[in-house]
Amino acid sequence: MSHNLARILTETAARHGDRTAIKLDDTEVSYSALDEGAARFAGLLREKGFKPGDRVGIMLPNVPYFAIAYYGTLRAGGTVVPMNVLLKGRETAFYLTDPGAKIVVAWHDFMDSAQAGAEEAGAEAIPVKPGEFEQLLGGVQEPFRELADVQEDDTAVILYTSGTTGKPKGAELTHANMYKNCSIAADSLGEISEDDTLLGALPLFHSFGQTCSLNACMYKGARLSMIPRFDPDKALEIIGRDKVTLFQGVPTMFNAMLNAKSADSADVSSLRLCMSGGSAMPEQVMRAFEEKFGCKVLEGYGLSETSPVASFNHPDKENKPGSIGTPIEGVEMKLISDDGAEVGEGEVGEIAIRGHNIMKGYWNREDATKESIDEDGWFKTGDMGKRDDDGYYFIVDRKKELIIRGGYNVYPREIEEVLYEHPAIAEAAVIGVPDDAMGEEVGAAIVFKSGESADPDEIKAFVKEEVANYKYPRKVWIVDELPKGPTGKILKREIAVPSSE
Repeated sequence: MSHNLARILTETAARHGDRTAIKLDDTEVSYSALDEGAARFAGLLREKGFKPGDRVGIMLPNVPYFAIAYYGTLRAGGTVVPMNVLLKGRETAFYLTDPGAKIVVAWHDFMDSAQAGAEEAGAEAIPVKPGEFEQLLGGVQEPFRELADVQEDDTAVILYTSGTTGKPKGAELTHANMYKNCSIAADSLGEISEDDTLLGALPLFHSFGQTCSLNACMYKGARLSMIPRFDPDKALEIIGRDKVTLFQGVPTMFNAMLNAKSADSADVSSLRLCMSGGSAMPEQVMRAFEEKFGCKVLEGYGLSETSPVASFNHPDKENKPGSIGTPIEGVEMKLISDDGAEVGEGEVGEIAIRGHNIMKGYWNREDATKESIDEDGWFKTGDMGKRDDDGYYFIVDRKKELIIRGGYNVYPREIEEVLYEHPAIAEAAVIGVPDDAMGEEVGAAIVFKSGESADPDEIKAFVKEEVANYKYPRKVWIVDELPKGPTGKILKREIAVPSSE
């Protein structure tokens, strides 16, 4: 049996070649057509002198060509380097130079940035444009229909993590990492069947979208209905149009759909399950979404370094709102103190993970790998959490986002949960603001719901009623929107604090 991750496509194409694999509005691509496209892309790479182990940058939005390039690269024995389509030239140069990528496949709208980075990195840029790309692949003399022989621990994907400081680090995920994680996500977490339709709203260059949407879908023979750029009203339209049964997203997507213009009229009757990850979901948002759309929402947890899924609220077990659930099959989790000692139930500690989902290491960063993974294989996440008597884990906050106000620890997530209960607030982000007297002060950036407003002092008083006196935000400011990453995750490090604050 082949260990190549691309087998999830070839095996499904052999069973269900005529079934639709990917849908993008009026365009439908069958499994056999997708398999043929991947074989031709692999053949194109070989014609260009590509060798097993070589790296390919993929700078494509959620379009069928992403899957063609992704599985084609794996099929040829290469390593995929997924890239955000919004990267600029100097950024693409890093993403190509650091892993030594020989080729970058880029969407035509973003070709200038890709080309600029490729020239600096000494890589070849291949433009992808509807019609022209098909013509290019059609000209391949020898499609590579086999699967390159790879080992389980060979690197399949290098996912660059943004981090909070310094340059991104490339997490090396193996064929075994990715296969096991997508199969568990499909078999036991989402319980996906070939009759399901998934909404492909998560960026496929991100680990959540790759594993739980694309790979899980291809593994089970289901249908993936893509949306190239997330829009809440468009997402609701697709759910009704294509009878989507499974939606996976980050909390800001759920919140946006909840407050979308078409939220009251949308047909979401086909939805059977929603999966949330990427960041902690406010309990108020989860309950409101379930009530409005009549759909169960299960929250999970993971990182790029964990392929990504590490824990989940399993469908066949109790679902605890606010919890990231329990470890998935074959994965262990524990909470540790700064000195590495394990802490007990109810105490706060850093989450550490061990199992088949842990990355091989950071690409060419042995120092960073040793810092993150100990000799016993435990990966330190940097996330602070606690565990209840039933073994369910709860995220408290990022270790680096902890606010220390006058010697007291304040976890932003706790304050954000309260803020989301305010009827006028659509989004909230709590951060530490430098303060001469306290060292750090608790600050909150607020986005109001459409047509709603409130005075900052009223918001402060609202939170003060719910938490200890040292925790409520002394500094509150109103913004039109919060900065977000490619998946919609709020980027706290980019929040600007008004000078008056």
